[in-house]
Amino acid sequence: MGGGAKMNISADIETALIDAAKEAGRHAYAPYSDYHVGAALLFEDGAVITGSNVENASYGLALCAETVAVSRAFGEGRRGGLKAVAVTGPTDKGDGSPITPCGRCRQVLNEIAQLGGTDPLVLCVGSDEIRRVTLSELLPHAFGPAHLS
Repeated sequence: MGGGAKMNISADIETALIDAAKEAGRHAYAPYSDYHVGAALLFEDGAVITGSNVENASYGLALCAETVAVSRAFGEGRRGGLKAVAVTGPTDKGDGSPITPCGRCRQVLNEIAQLGGTDPLVLCVGSDEIRRVTLSELLPHAFGPAHLS
């Protein structure tokens, strides 16, 4: 993705975005893993779109929170403008380290980011730490829409 505009946000907006992701995670449908994940996408116009993971009895059909949020954004007609992403998970599972988007979700986030030429900040939230990285750091040398033009 390199070369896109790197996004920065204020501490207040960061807190609000993380809170939105946590709230979304409360609505997760995770009866099999009990691992509730929430994601919140911040767009350049200030809009925040959230998603939560949706599990399925056929495990391979589960949807990650980030993918749900991006799907909602596309469904609302958004094509780019992604400024930041917050991803939260349960604080009572694992070692409490920050949760990062899986490989599939990194690619899904990359699609909407590349459409707007942005390199969004990704807030990976853990129990006691927030890891702040750009999407291009999480997915270097990403394949995207520009490769098909």
